[in-house]
Amino acid sequence: MQIPTLQLLFDGAVSGLVIGLLAVGIVLVHRASRVINFAVANMGLVGSVLFALLAVRWNVPYWIALVIALAVGTLFGALIDLTVVRRLFQAPRVIMLVATIGVAQLALTVVTALPDLDDQTAESYPVPWGGTWSPTSDLRITGAQISVLVTVPLVAILLGVFLTRTVLGQTVQAAADNPELARLQGISPKAVSTAVWAIAGLVGTLCLILISAQNKSLSQITTLGPTTLLRALAAAVLARMTSPRIALLAGVLLGLLQSFIQFNWLDQPGLTDLVIFLLVLVSVFFVSRSRGLETSSFSFAPKARPVPERLRDLWWVRHLERAPLLLLGLVAVVLPLLVHQSSRQLLYTIILSYAICAVSVTILTGWAGQLSLGQMAFAGLGALTAAALCRGLQISVGSSTVVLNALPFPVAVALASLLTAVLAAIVGAGALRVRGLLLAVSTFAFGIAAEQYLYRRPVFQDPGSHTASFPRDTAFGIDVTDQRTYYYLVLAVLTVVLAVTARLRRSGVGRTTVGVRDNPATAAAYTVGATRVKLRAFTLAGGIAGLGGSLLAGAVQTVSYSDRYFLSPDSLALVSIVVIGGLGSVYGPVLGALWVIGLPAFFPGNAVVPLLTSSLGLLVLLLYFPGGLVQIGYAARDAILRFAERRLGPAPEGKTRAAVPAALTRAADRAPLPVDRPVLAASDIRVRFGGMTAVDGVSLQVQPGEIVGLIGTNGAGKSTLMNAIGGFLPATGTVELLGRDITGASSATRARAGLGRTFQTATLFPELTVRQTVQIALEARGRTELLTTALHLPHTYRQERVKRSDANELIDFLGLGRYADAFIADLSTGTRRIVELAGLLALDARLLCLDEPTAGVAQRETEAFGPLIREIRRELDAAMLVIEHDMPLIMSISDRVYCLETGRVIAEGTPDAVRNDPKVIASYLGTDERAITRSGAAPAGAASSHTPNSAAAPA
Repeated sequence: MQIPTLQLLFDGAVSGLVIGLLAVGIVLVHRASRVINFAVANMGLVGSVLFALLAVRWNVPYWIALVIALAVGTLFGALIDLTVVRRLFQAPRVIMLVATIGVAQLALTVVTALPDLDDQTAESYPVPWGGTWSPTSDLRITGAQISVLVTVPLVAILLGVFLTRTVLGQTVQAAADNPELARLQGISPKAVSTAVWAIAGLVGTLCLILISAQNKSLSQITTLGPTTLLRALAAAVLARMTSPRIALLAGVLLGLLQSFIQFNWLDQPGLTDLVIFLLVLVSVFFVSRSRGLETSSFSFAPKARPVPERLRDLWWVRHLERAPLLLLGLVAVVLPLLVHQSSRQLLYTIILSYAICAVSVTILTGWAGQLSLGQMAFAGLGALTAAALCRGLQISVGSSTVVLNALPFPVAVALASLLTAVLAAIVGAGALRVRGLLLAVSTFAFGIAAEQYLYRRPVFQDPGSHTASFPRDTAFGIDVTDQRTYYYLVLAVLTVVLAVTARLRRSGVGRTTVGVRDNPATAAAYTVGATRVKLRAFTLAGGIAGLGGSLLAGAVQTVSYSDRYFLSPDSLALVSIVVIGGLGSVYGPVLGALWVIGLPAFFPGNAVVPLLTSSLGLLVLLLYFPGGLVQIGYAARDAILRFAERRLGPAPEGKTRAAVPAALTRAADRAPLPVDRPVLAASDIRVRFGGMTAVDGVSLQVQPGEIVGLIGTNGAGKSTLMNAIGGFLPATGTVELLGRDITGASSATRARAGLGRTFQTATLFPELTVRQTVQIALEARGRTELLTTALHLPHTYRQERVKRSDANELIDFLGLGRYADAFIADLSTGTRRIVELAGLLALDARLLCLDEPTAGVAQRETEAFGPLIREIRRELDAAMLVIEHDMPLIMSISDRVYCLETGRVIAEGTPDAVRNDPKVIASYLGTDERAITRSGAAPAGAASSHTPNSAAAPA
């Protein structure tokens, strides 16, 4: 390796300065609104193009044109905030990220409405200083570079002064970290957001003016490639999305890195993008370990109301959802018989192939909550791999050559899909800790790296060519060289993919994936490990993308490394397809593909259709119809179901309590726990957050059948201790459950060992119903297998029926029958608490850790919790560790009580002993006699001497 010349290093540093300034714009927007702005560069298009028009075409003096352009860019940024960002201010940040993609398209649309630029009117983009300056013989500095050297440091200093010395700048971070607290302090988060987006528009405009001046071409203003955006995003991630100063420095380093790589490996185009992708992966991993990262919800996904139980016996209700699909399928079968042009049949095949690729985004983004902006890269790699396998390979290994004979078309496609699934698992393994926004950066970087480097590998190309031929011959004994026959083959594959996907979504595979997306902590408490579920989603999505890409390549029969079907804009198009069709819906990809790919082809001369099907159409849909096209169908379906319910008359009154479920009866048959061994033994537990010690050497035990109370003032460390015991926080010390050391086990492993857990917020899974939530907990008694479920094997249907029956019994036992089909997000806090208890019953746990089970519950409902908790203990023969601020309740149900203060145990013993302990009175109850009286003696028999393996009679 050699050091590049001084000129190359200087050119790289200058380019890096502009990249760094773009990264500063990304960081500022993220600090103000917690969104990654993918439109940071395109937001500057309007001002930079207007500047060129003013200075070149209309002969406006340079400095006047510059001021006007910067003002317009600033105004454009402010308008984006007022019209788009404010409308989506309370939306999940993932939605905002997708909206910025639409904003980028909007900027391009505005630019195309301006008068065309004529590259013949001037030799170069206008610059303030012409000519060159040569301080040494091997260094030449152009006027455009001088403008960068002067402008970027000056702007960086001004932005630094703005952030540190002005009131508005100092409130940027405060408004983003805690909007509610900022409002209480008189700070308007929306006003801060408007100011920052205006600054982003100014910075974007300035950067595009500087970049265009260096490119010396008017025509390149609107063709700023995604590689520039990738470098700016990489610099922002290296700065941990927080430090503008580090972002600017990272941009310079990336510019120098590009010069170094290009100097040493000029024959390896795209190597810089591959290295940047690896840097992004490493940076995202460390940024994801930081606290306070985005945990986006997906409440914008369309909700399909479950069919009420009493309507399931009506045959037409059972087939209501299938009717539109059958009609659409009938049209798909008949259409090629009526249209004989091969070009139209090719178009229909391309639409089907895109729908298959979009199913992968549905699984990865709609179900797993992992926003992928590089999914088409897997499709492209699948296409190139299938093409290479189909024509045969010659691979040089050292001095020998390995020859792989050509494989049949179906085998090549199947192997390519399998290889892309493995590749997706490898890429996904580096992003298992990442949710939502940061994964979008990683996958976007992967898409660029694949497009610029991986596609160009010789193994994928025909000898002496930059293309890969993909002739198709026969598939399953059928000649598919005819376009119509091949169309029917792809249609059959799409049908199978949709059938498998629908089956998985209705099974435990789909429920656990959505559960991890909505609430990974509660999913782990229900024995569902986020790592395994995410990796499964990545693998499945990668395999489906590779399948769709292979079939798409088989349709066009020639794949180029610059093919329009597998570039980064196509990955963004896939996101548009899924969101427009209906994110998370099995059939949304079909509707979205018909809309995004089909409409422009069906109406080639219409000027409005391209706008509706572009990212601009996606932006409009996000603003006004976030559920997508499938939500319209759901609304019609729900109206029909409501009509059918009215025809049946009022629903019969459900039972408030049912008999003891068979699931609990089976739990009661477990062998009793040894009376001489504690269920839980936690020793010397310590938890630190930075320099603060939240739990300091706490030891406690819970004996078989005991209810142990954990009390203390707010901030005493109770929930932190329970999180450490459950494996949700890193801690020192030892934890033993049922005599087994689980200190190093994950939270899901501890749940499988018999530790049940509830949380203060009782969030559960907002996008799932009560029944589906309980069914996730029932996964602890028997896992749903991916392969057998996908193959529709008979025993998987039996297992699903058993899970549904057990869930119904548990729901009825707790009096939740009328809420069985209600979404968790629509329930009151008290009802969600009961659902949490249903989940614990489903887990069949031996130790139940309840964190403030009555928080947010009305007093009347709180009074019913004591008898209910005791009955659950009796039915499960389980021990309990309970955090509770309601003193009468916790003292009445507990056998022993621990009191914490500043992370330490200050009292331990029976409720009476702890209640009268002077330290507890001073710390928890204070000296107010009324508080002490209110926590008076427990009712007789409520917490009587409780012998192990027996329980007090339920009230």
